[in-house]
Amino acid sequence: MRESVSAVFTTSTQIYFIKRQNYLSVFPGYYATPGGKVDTTDSSTVLEHTFWPSHIKPQILHALIREVKEELNFDLLKAIKEGHVLAINDIGIAITPEFNPYRFKNYYFNIRLKSPIDFQVDQNEVEFGEWQSADQLLERYHQGSVLAVPPAITLLKAYKRNPLHDSPIDMTLPYDPETEVPMIESLCGVKQFLPLSHTFPPANRTNSFIIGDNDSFRYLIDPSPKDEKELAKFIKSISQVGFDRILITHHHPDHYEFVREISRHFNAAISMSQYTYQAIGEDFFNGFDITFLKEGDVITKSLGSDVIVFEVPGHDEGQLALAPRSLNWFLVGDLIQTIGTVVIGGPEGDMSKYFHSLKKVIDLNPKNIIPSHGIIVGGTNKLTETLNHRLEREKQIIALLHDNKSEQEMLDIVYAGLKPELLPYALKTIEAHLKKIRSDLNLG
Repeated sequence: MRESVSAVFTTSTQIYFIKRQNYLSVFPGYYATPGGKVDTTDSSTVLEHTFWPSHIKPQILHALIREVKEELNFDLLKAIKEGHVLAINDIGIAITPEFNPYRFKNYYFNIRLKSPIDFQVDQNEVEFGEWQSADQLLERYHQGSVLAVPPAITLLKAYKRNPLHDSPIDMTLPYDPETEVPMIESLCGVKQFLPLSHTFPPANRTNSFIIGDNDSFRYLIDPSPKDEKELAKFIKSISQVGFDRILITHHHPDHYEFVREISRHFNAAISMSQYTYQAIGEDFFNGFDITFLKEGDVITKSLGSDVIVFEVPGHDEGQLALAPRSLNWFLVGDLIQTIGTVVIGGPEGDMSKYFHSLKKVIDLNPKNIIPSHGIIVGGTNKLTETLNHRLEREKQIIALLHDNKSEQEMLDIVYAGLKPELLPYALKTIEAHLKKIRSDLNLG
């Protein structure tokens, strides 16, 4: 596990947060405090000033000095000498939970300044930085305007209570792993549960969400714990929030496993597309209250905005996506993943429709993208990257087709080095590309 540092700059009334660029590979579009990874080159020399927490190893403190210089063009040592810094305090450690693909042991340091500094941010990594009161930032979070990891929200709550807070804060995610599944709310109004599921590696969890305002219908989306033990933990966790109805985005088993048991337990109706219903099978839903959804249906409200159904076929013919009219977020199911890649193939896959669905969401330009596997990401960069990658793959396959390569030869070239167990899925994707290419070129 990598170590990292965060600089929590404060004054007597304000706290400094940055917004990370949407195109970054780690936590894109997230509001955060400045910081970064500890490097092997960071010095082990002991820092003499009494401001430095003596129980923290020097490499961590030197990483803090380096990161604020790189990210904010701020010389912390010089600022201490010139009297701009009032105190530096260790305010806790946050260890990224195991369900997140980007795991760090992050050290937080409060650096209290006499007055706000106009930092010069590194725009390669930072879209902007701003001084605000913790109360103002929390209010923006509750309005859905701030995407942040749980420790960042915990920090804001602590500094709302006391702007001069200087002691360690408990940033542990509040759940019991023996009896509950983890739940995070990086985007207000979207409660993300992470049960273990029978999904496609390298992912091992399928996100399940509860959305909907308290005075509207609340939907549980894609409940899919992998076994009865995980089901019991999942039921306990979602019971603490509550919901009215269930929605299945598409018919792949890792999106609806145990849905009948959950529906019976909570006496909740189940919604899905007509295609999903038929693909799973009418007998599976015999005796359950079923509602069919289609493009344009309004199912609830999120932070006061109507939540609309969008049809996004390609990965699966019947796949549904959701977004509020405000387009503050777009729940895209398996249109993309932030862990692994999406398989397009089989009778339900269609590469032409997949391209169209990607373009459809990109053109709508939502503020945040919510996948079924992995974390929420800011902006549409991940969608654009996925589309561009597929376009490049298509060009590669067209060239191989002109060279009269067989599908097996294409597989050996395009997916050289891929793990053997993943090759059948890669072959399905090549077949889907070939079907689109032949259709586009009228090759039959």
